[in-house]
Order: sequence, then C-alpha cells, then structure tokens
Amino acid sequence: MFIAVLSNGIGVEAQAPAHLTRIPIGLINTTADCTNRTVEGKVIRKGPLVKLVSDNFILKAVIQEHDATLNDLSQNLSINVFLFGSLAKSFSEVVSEGDVVLAYGFTVGKSPTAKKDKLHPCNLILSGDNAGIYVTRVSKAPKYTYVKLDDLKDGSVVNIYGVVVFFKQPFQSHGTDFCSSLKITDQSKQNIGCTIFCEKLEDHPIILQTGDIVRMHRVKAKLFNNSITLINTFGFSVVTFNGSVGEPVEPWTCSKSFHLDEEDRRTVEELRSWAASQGLRSLVSSAVPLSDIQPKSYFDLTCQLLAKAPIQSTCTLLRVWDGTRCPHPLLEIIVEPGVTEGPTSFSKAKESLIANVLVFDNHMNFAKQLKPGDFLRIYNLHAIPGSNKVPGLTSRQPAKMDHLAFHLHGGTSFGKGIRILPENCPDVQKLKRVLEFLPEDREQELNDLELIEVWCTPPESLDGDALERSGVCTERSCSHQMQPVMLSQLKQNHPDGPHHVRVQLRSYEPRRHHQALKLFCSKCSSIQDVPDDEVVAGIFSEASRHSESCSSPPWLQSGYVYRPGGSLASLDRALGVYLCTQLVADETANDLIFLHGSTLEETCRLAEGYPNLVPVMSSGGHLALLDPSAPFLFRGRRRYYRCQRCSKAILRKPSFDMLEEIDEKVIAEALGVQLLQFVLLLKLELQDSTDTLNVLLMKHTELFFNVLAEDASTNEEAQSRVRQSMDILCPPEGSMGERPWLDLCLTAYRAEDDGQNQTCYQICNTTLLTPLPNMTPPEGVSHKREEPRCSSEIHSVNNVNVM
Repeated sequence: MFIAVLSNGIGVEAQAPAHLTRIPIGLINTTADCTNRTVEGKVIRKGPLVKLVSDNFILKAVIQEHDATLNDLSQNLSINVFLFGSLAKSFSEVVSEGDVVLAYGFTVGKSPTAKKDKLHPCNLILSGDNAGIYVTRVSKAPKYTYVKLDDLKDGSVVNIYGVVVFFKQPFQSHGTDFCSSLKITDQSKQNIGCTIFCEKLEDHPIILQTGDIVRMHRVKAKLFNNSITLINTFGFSVVTFNGSVGEPVEPWTCSKSFHLDEEDRRTVEELRSWAASQGLRSLVSSAVPLSDIQPKSYFDLTCQLLAKAPIQSTCTLLRVWDGTRCPHPLLEIIVEPGVTEGPTSFSKAKESLIANVLVFDNHMNFAKQLKPGDFLRIYNLHAIPGSNKVPGLTSRQPAKMDHLAFHLHGGTSFGKGIRILPENCPDVQKLKRVLEFLPEDREQELNDLELIEVWCTPPESLDGDALERSGVCTERSCSHQMQPVMLSQLKQNHPDGPHHVRVQLRSYEPRRHHQALKLFCSKCSSIQDVPDDEVVAGIFSEASRHSESCSSPPWLQSGYVYRPGGSLASLDRALGVYLCTQLVADETANDLIFLHGSTLEETCRLAEGYPNLVPVMSSGGHLALLDPSAPFLFRGRRRYYRCQRCSKAILRKPSFDMLEEIDEKVIAEALGVQLLQFVLLLKLELQDSTDTLNVLLMKHTELFFNVLAEDASTNEEAQSRVRQSMDILCPPEGSMGERPWLDLCLTAYRAEDDGQNQTCYQICNTTLLTPLPNMTPPEGVSHKREEPRCSSEIHSVNNVNVM
C-alpha cells in the first residue's frame, strides 16, 4: 500500500508494472474482472480525511477519465473512489485536485449514491497491502494573466488591475440590474471607463475613495466613440484593495472564494506606490465626522446605521451615528408607529449623538438592502438648515429654521450614493474603537416604554387578518403569567429565564431542511451531523471485504442468509448471521440477528424482513461492532447510532428475561452503547418592530412542529410537514408584512462560546397551529414473530433451526 509521486511530464501509465493493464472508467462494472487492472483519471474532487477508530482513516475522491479518446465509451466518465488506512492518509497529504492518478489493487462496489450525484454507478475501493497509486503532478500555468490598460483590444475578454480615478456607487438601472460606473488607470497612464451591470449589489466593486485599487476578471473591451470601455461579461468577478501605501493587502469583496497569491500582492503594492507618486490618492479621508459639519455644506459621512423607517413613497429615514456630536441642533423627525426597523427609542445620552439622514428617490432602492448595525459610507450628503423642505413633519411641529437636516438627494451626480463598508475596512475598525468607549443605553423611563409599546405593538386587527390569510397561529403551553416584551428590551436587559414575545420569522438556517436533522447524546450533550450515506456505504464495503470467519462467543450460534436476489446455487452470495441461543430456545430467534459481511444496501433490504439487525465485522479474529460512524442497529427503515465518546461497545451476552419486546434501548444497553437520539435543530432570526433576535429551536422542536425527529429521519410525510410549516412562516418570496405574527415563549440562558459568556435563547413550550393536515401515525416496526417480507432465507448451521 503506497503512493508514488512521479516527476513532471512522466506519464503514470508508462511507470506502471508491466503485468497491469488499463481499463477505461466507462467499462467498469461489478461483473468485470479487475484483477491486475488499473484505472487512470484526473482528480476533480478530494474530500476531507475522516478518522475512524483504531487509527484507521477513510477518504473519498472523484476521478475523471483522463483519455479524451474514450469519451464515446460511456457517459459515466467520473467515478467515486474510497481509500482506507494509510493509503487514505498519504493521499490526503500528497495528492491535489488536478493531479493525474493511476490506481491499482482496487475492488469494485455498487454506488448507493449514483442517482444523487449522477456519477458512475460503481465505486472503486482501495484498501489493503495490494492497493496503490501512482501520481503525476500536472504543471500548472499561472491561474490568471493580466493585461495592461494600453494593450486592450476591441472585443477581447481580459483580466485587469487598475487605480480608481473616478467612481459612482451602484444605482438602480432602468431594468432589474444595479449599475456601477468608474474610471481606472495604471502605469501606462491610460484612463479607461468601466460600466458594470449586476443584479446583486454584492457583485459590484466596493470602492470607498479615489486611489483604491480594483482587480477585475473577465471584462470585455469595447470600442465606443473611438475610446475603449470595459464591460462585465459572464463569470465576471471583482475585488478591491485599499490604495494606501503600507496598509495590509486585504481584499474587499462579498465573494467567499477568490484567488490571491504573492504575485497579486506584489502587483497591488506596485500600484499603490505608483499611485502615491502620481498624487492619485488623497492622504486625508474624504469623510467628515458629525462634529465638523457646517450648515449648507456637502460632505461624505462614515457611520453606523441604528434604525430606518419609510417617511413617504419617495423618502426613507436613516438614523445613524459616528460617536461624535454635531455642534448644531438637529431636526427631530417623527415616523408612523410600527414602521421602524430597529430600535424606536434610545437613551438621552445616545440620542444626542444620532443624526437623521433623509434618503430620496433612487437611493431608496439601496436603503431597502440595509440592516441596522451596518457600517456605511454616505456620499455627497447635504446639510440643510430649516424644516420647510423636510417630509414627515406634522402640522403641530413648529418651524425650526436653525435646525439641520441631512439630505441625500436623488440622482448620481457628484458621486451621490450609499455603500456598506466591509469589516476589514480601516475606517470601520476606527469607528468600532470609538463606539466601544461610548456608554451603553440605560433603562428607558416608564413613559418612554409605554410609548414604545403603543407605537410598536401590532394592532389587534392584524391578528385576525393574518390568521384569516394564513390560518397560522401559535399556542403557548407554559403556565407563566407575564406580558410580552419587545425584542429591543429583551436584548438590552439580558435577563435569564422565560419571556413572552410577539414576533415574525425573518429568516432561518439551515435552508436545506434535511440538514436540520442532528444526533444528540443525552449523556455528554454533544451534537453531530447524521453521517452521509456515502461514508456509511464505504465503511460497510470495507467491512464486507474482510468478512473472514472468526470465533463467536458461546451465547451466539452461527448461520447464514442469502442476499436478496441470491439463490441456493450462489453460495458466494451467502452472508453470515449469528443468533442468540436464548432467543433460539424461546423460538424467537428472528427478533435479534447479528449480520456479518453485508454491504449497506444488503443490510437495508434485509432489515425490511427482520425486527432488529446488528451489523458486525471481524476484528482480531473476533466479532465486533462496525465503526461508530455507521449505524449499530437497523429496525425497519430506522437506523440507530452510538456516541463514540460515551459508548463502551462490546459484544456481551444480553439478558431478555421478563421483557415483552426487544427495542433499541434494550439492545443499546446490552451492547454497552450510549444511544444517540435524533433531534431537529434550527437557528431562527426573529423580528418585531424594535429589533431582531437570533434564537435556537431544538429542545422543544417536536412540540413546535408536532413531529417526532425520529420520524423525520425516515418518514417523508414528517419531513414534508416541517418544510411546509417553514414555508408558511417564512415564504421564499414573501415580504415581512405577509408573514404571520407568532406568540412565543423564550428561555434565556448563559452559555460559553470561545471562552466568553453570552446570552442565548431557545423557543420552548410553544406549538405551531397550521392548516396542514394531521400526520397519520408512522408505520411502526413490528416486534412480533412473523414471516419474512423479503426473499431472503436463514438456513441452519450447527443444527440451529431458526425458521
């Protein structure tokens, strides 16, 4: 068992031993003779190394047929490969995606995931001393090449670097896209205009001031009015860098995947130095703090958004602060009750630091994307004295001509716009340090709290309207006698214990509902993902390959069973079984069967006919349970797992005296296994008119959905009920106004995360009432003796009659 790495340019097939011949991936099947055969392919996917028990390892990779002349043999040119033991560990350390490998000493198994992953219907399994791999490293050209701006040709699609000399923040185009406009230059001193149309704001360049550096991939050069202009094409991507000399070379981007190497860093540093020598970047930030604002001036503002609210159909109010106090009195603007996103009231000390920004016309589309807590750069704000042009003022408010209001006028001239700042922006880091030293909000006065409750509590008629539209409500089953609180109050006070809230569901995770199903250990409180079928199938396949005979304890009697679809003439298809002598004597031998040498598919099919199947393997000449990542028990369609940390698994004689039935708990106790239970775990973002709050739904998830988590692991009706319930609470395309209001009971508690104590919240004692039909009782697992429902038969060995 080894991996040989060959020099660049040396073909792997030429280095293979002469007695080995190659078989194309398209011709591999379970009946083909793969003795002394090799498979050659390019590694297109390499999974993580998974550690099993006893320092064993497993790794999954996908290889693709390397010979292009074989493309007409089959459509299945990519195949899953499972590696075990030291070979898996070496593969993880040595082989990279893109390398070409030649594998030998493999066995072929049926892939249980072929329909799901659309790959070859078979798997390759490499394990044992006879398996090995030759590797050829493919020489890699630079991932990207970049063109100087004076070398652009009409119609060419290129990658470029440039220094920004002019820009406009993204604005809504006449269609569905946002549009960005900028001009860039480089050492060639060519000024090139760029126009970018993207539907999502996060796909646009994050430019904060002239002198910033942009890197754009896949832009097309077009000749227009005798000048070259760059436009984005399919696959366009962009990252931006701070243009200041000496700053860290950290990209500003919303993308989670981008390429950045030392050559890119050198390019950015060279452009920074050149731009500084040309005076292309101001040494002073263009942003002005609130403490330096003068009436009638235009300025840029770096700030944090605290709350926002619509004023009119053409105006949105942003409540922001930067930690400084404006020296001039600011105009107070009152909004309608129940429309504010974020807190509606602050302490007097904090209120004195808050500025009201009125955003008009086209900038309202961008304002809809903003969330309280975002750090912003607002460009070309206008400080207007007087209230005669300010919307949202009531007739009862006296004119205050000496008070300032901040306007972001419509249009894009002079760079007007708003930009969300990235977390690694120096201005954000500086602003965070300033805000950390400011005092926290104190508890509001009683009159203020009463006013918030009057303004923010949804009107009573909303309940009936929402219930009439959706037919959804919640029912609290707790006995707490308390009034609902607003989320802003709950977050400010941080009290432990139960609380009642009235909220809507803003978002939730995971969006793929099957990922919400977890395994929970009640002893050590650990939570883990349900193992993937591919990993489980690999464990079973490896165990079935080493199913040599072994000694069994005296309380077990051996037998064999023909695999489903097998026949008496196919003795090589027989699987070993072991039966409890106590159950044999009681004529209930079928109630518990230990199955030896089966694949995952075979085990699942056999489980249809027998109440309790425990898969076992040979280990050191004795029977043992499979790896903890595999189920230790099959009961019909249900699988049961054990906690590796808390289990002391050993095959020992069970006692079934005085038991009416044998269930998973009895078997787990007999085998020294700490049983893991299925749970549904969701993270919900709740919202009312004052704030948002992240909560967990786990302990009482079954009560909330009226669904057992164990049923959700196998029952499609249970899975569908959870999915439909979440679609009602959080419609994929719905607005917040269309989502039902929920009366919930929350429990607040303290938990430690990375060494820091924080307040966490869980939903408890709450049931969701929906118009969905009640679930039919799930099909139970029969524990009575009955005739097998599959084609398998168990045959007696050692004179044990079991059927």
